[in-house]
Amino acid sequence: MLTALVVAGCSLLIVISAFWVVTLRNLFRAALSLGLVLIGVAAVFILLEAEFLAFVQILVYVGAILTLVVFAIMLTAKLQPAPSIPAFRHRLPAAVVSLGLFGLLASVTASLPSPAPTGELVTLASLGQQLVTTLVLPFEVISLVFVAAIVGAIVLAAPRAP
Repeated sequence: MLTALVVAGCSLLIVISAFWVVTLRNLFRAALSLGLVLIGVAAVFILLEAEFLAFVQILVYVGAILTLVVFAIMLTAKLQPAPSIPAFRHRLPAAVVSLGLFGLLASVTASLPSPAPTGELVTLASLGQQLVTTLVLPFEVISLVFVAAIVGAIVLAAPRAP
């Protein structure tokens, strides 16, 4: 009973925070709401007994991605005028297209077979070995993308010479 209440609470946190992400006019507050969504997902991973995924969720997404988004917002906030909220006539087609794409995604993934369990457990030692051997290139590419994004934000935020 307690687990069901905790799952319902986490789900409610995720849905409300996700709603705030797409409806708040202040980008900084929307980014903080995104942080709540990501923390809620990490809590769901903990409830599913996937502690490593919860740790990676917090470390990578909340710790790195969200920090990068917040810095980008803070560095570029004064460069662009505040976005105007589109009228309802613009929101309705976007909502219909979004729901249609969600339905397409749900129908395609529902027809996929579930993977057969292999019976072998993945240990943290073997996962760590893979991260520094076979998966080292993707991590290096991602770090280059982060550096390029930070340099781009600095270039955009730097004052222009007259």
